[in-house]
Amino acid sequence: MSRGIVITGTDTGIGKTVFSAGLAGLLDGFYWKPVQSGLDEETDSETVTRLSGLPAGRVLPEVYRLKTPLSPHRSAEIDGVAIEAAKLSLPELPGPLIIEGAGGVMVPLNRQTRFIDIFREWQLPVILCARTALGTINHTLLSIEALRARAIPLIGVAFIGEEMADSQRTITEFANVRQLGRLPYLDPLTSKTLREAMVSGFDLSPIARGQ
Repeated sequence: MSRGIVITGTDTGIGKTVFSAGLAGLLDGFYWKPVQSGLDEETDSETVTRLSGLPAGRVLPEVYRLKTPLSPHRSAEIDGVAIEAAKLSLPELPGPLIIEGAGGVMVPLNRQTRFIDIFREWQLPVILCARTALGTINHTLLSIEALRARAIPLIGVAFIGEEMADSQRTITEFANVRQLGRLPYLDPLTSKTLREAMVSGFDLSPIARGQ
């Protein structure tokens, strides 16, 4: 498979960290969130450590750990930190790497660079996580257009939430994009229930091919 897959979202707080944990665990790979904003609660790397089932050392440390739960550019300014895109170079690893961005595709890292600019530089295939709730059609179609306008390879869309068959169909048909599957909200959310939901809800073959 590709040496890495980028997991991004149409918005913040949609569940892409849980999806990333499930995917990294199924692929027996590595996880990396290069920029973390907000340290008071469980960080995304800590969530992935708890849910993925990956052995110690497979969750890589963040390059930037910012205190305030805001867009990275603003959180860094508050912390007196300058996020440098050059420091976000891809690590060389012996297995597949799942890379999680912060929030949506257009989230700024600093006053000049957005995550989508880094994605274009990396040229790794992307999975777009989209909630199934109201507003998802607009947000998802805009995100897909932004990725394609920059020739960023898109594997497909992973929906998160309750079944919304028409919204999911509308997105995949208008955008001519692959629907990879759907991850429902899980209660309880554990490593076991997440793995079961990923296995039953997703076709991993295009993900494993990275295309």
